[in-house]
This record gives sequence, structure tokens and C-alpha cells, in this order.
Amino acid sequence: MEKDLDKYIREHSTPEDKVLEELYRQTHLYVVNPNMVSGHIQGKFLEMLSYMINPTQILEIGTYTGYSAICLARGLKSGGQLHTIEMNDELNEMSTHYFALAGVADRVTLHTGRAQEVIPSLDYTFDLVFIDGDKREYCEYYDVVFDRVRKGGFIIADNVLWGGKIEGAEALKDPQTKGVVMFNEKVRSDHRVEKIVLPLRDGLMIIRKK
Repeated sequence: MEKDLDKYIREHSTPEDKVLEELYRQTHLYVVNPNMVSGHIQGKFLEMLSYMINPTQILEIGTYTGYSAICLARGLKSGGQLHTIEMNDELNEMSTHYFALAGVADRVTLHTGRAQEVIPSLDYTFDLVFIDGDKREYCEYYDVVFDRVRKGGFIIADNVLWGGKIEGAEALKDPQTKGVVMFNEKVRSDHRVEKIVLPLRDGLMIIRKK
């Protein structure tokens, strides 16, 4: 039933374009942990959100091979910019190659390093932030970026359902899982924001700063 529903969703959604299709395939062929790539349905959802928000400035934490950055960059206002941060410089050549193929290279600035160190050096107020980095550091990302998000702006966090491992006594034993659980609880108790968790792929949390 789940496979049938997934097939139905794909058949009734705009098809993945050729550049993203190739990027997805190349990620699975040549990159470690290819399941980290956003993929068609989540990518299209992020693209739609970006178009709806129509941001001037986007921040992405966790570029990986560039799939989600391409999707988000497509919704930028004319003259807008996406700043994306990746720790692993070995992925930079691949992501910048596909930024160019997708026609968004002039809208994307790639930063290499730890987000906690890069973000303070960026003199921007962001309309939209996408968090998809090291799960152990989600709370740190949230704290360092919060004051950089405009009032009414959005933070989107990926993997907040973490394969369903977020409940029970075992959840806090694994550092990655613990990071996700602590982040979810941190946002849940933060009265400065409104939030909703969507069961899309591995869980997306949409957060709006009041």
C-alpha cells in the first residue's frame, strides 16, 4: 500500500527535472550515505515553499551535493542570494558543478566550514533557513541563527522524525538521535515561534518566527 501511495504521489507531482535527476543518480553512485540527498518529492516541496515565501536571503546548513540548495534557490526574488554551508570540502566540486548546470550558480554562495563559525561572519537577515547538517548540532544551529531570521521568517529543519527512533528510552543513547530529540523539544517549548511537523520523508519541521 505504501509503495502504491508513493507511486501515486510521484505520478501526480511535477516530474523531477533532468539536472536534479542526474544529480540524484550521481550522488547514489559516487557519494557516501546517498540517502542524505533530498530527492524528488522533498526537493519539490522545498522549491514550492521557497516560491511561496519568495525570499531575498536564504541560509542552508548542510549543502551535501547541492540538491536542496538548487530547489530552494529557484524561489528566490530577483537579485536574491542563497548562502549554503558544508563541512566536507570534498563535495564542493560536485555541488558547484550542478549549481551551474541548474542555472543557479549566480544565486548561490558556498561556504566551507562549521556553521557555528561561518554564520556570525554573514552580515545578512534571512527570510528562510534550512537546517540539514549534523544532527548532534541542531540546537547549536538554531541558537546561532535565530537572531538572524527576520520577524515572520521561516526555519525548516529536516530529519526531525529520524526514522521513528525519537521516542522511548533508547532514543537518548545515540548522539545523533539525542540531537534530534533535544532539538524537537527545544523548539516545542520555544514560545517565540509557531511550528508544525510534517511526516514528509524523514520529517520536516516548519518553524515561523513570530
